[in-house]
Amino acid sequence: MTRGTTAPNRLRRVDRWIAATQTGALRSAGPAGEPPLAVDLGYGASPVTTFELYTRLRAVSPRLEVVGIEIEPERVAAGTAFLAAMRDDPPEGLSFRRGGFELPVARPPALVRAFNVLRQYGEAAAWDAWDGLRSRLAPGGVLVEGTCDEIGRRAVWAALTPDGPQTITFAAHLPTLDRPSTLAERLPKTLIHRNVPGEPVHEFLVAFDRCWATAAPHSAFGPRARWTEAVALLAASHPVLTRPPYGGRARWRRGEVTLPWRSVAPP
Repeated sequence: MTRGTTAPNRLRRVDRWIAATQTGALRSAGPAGEPPLAVDLGYGASPVTTFELYTRLRAVSPRLEVVGIEIEPERVAAGTAFLAAMRDDPPEGLSFRRGGFELPVARPPALVRAFNVLRQYGEAAAWDAWDGLRSRLAPGGVLVEGTCDEIGRRAVWAALTPDGPQTITFAAHLPTLDRPSTLAERLPKTLIHRNVPGEPVHEFLVAFDRCWATAAPHSAFGPRARWTEAVALLAASHPVLTRPPYGGRARWRRGEVTLPWRSVAPP
């Protein structure tokens, strides 16, 4: 069981990224025409972030069903009570149940969001969890696993398909960002101990800080302008995704940058 810390809008950055980049998975029907299924794994002490995921993703996939899964019975009871309090306007397709990495759902999910779940695991156990979860995905499905700070201003997440890790995204609230390497604290468990000289993720963060410093004059136009310029400079030396839906200035101005996983993967 995790600490369960959560807060409204804590996961808004990853939610809006999922809604923008994973529409294919979110709109894919099951083999018998079933609605696509999304799982919020380990939603914590409050079901609010699961409800927010449901609201944001139903905007792009109106038939989507969302299941919040928690291992702690009291948290599942809180989710059930949350739904009961909305009996006058119940959210169709939203439910809560007890479980863990086995994903006790009726069919393979098109999406699993697992945030702030693997922080207490060792690196080897985190890799095992990744392998187990992606093996349970529907064809074309995606696992989005990562971590963020208590109010969602710093976040890093990886996107995995049944074939393995595909991308990694760094996201920040730019007006409060000191330097990009601050995001090292939010690296996935498979990378957080790899932020040392000689490792690709360390080299990436050092380069990003260098580009951030070079882009300092753009601060006169605001933190978004500085971040956008820093990412553009970074793209000259690293395989930053520069085209929609993962890249381009529209996404960069949101305080995001996404790269292929292979660019930071352990040797």
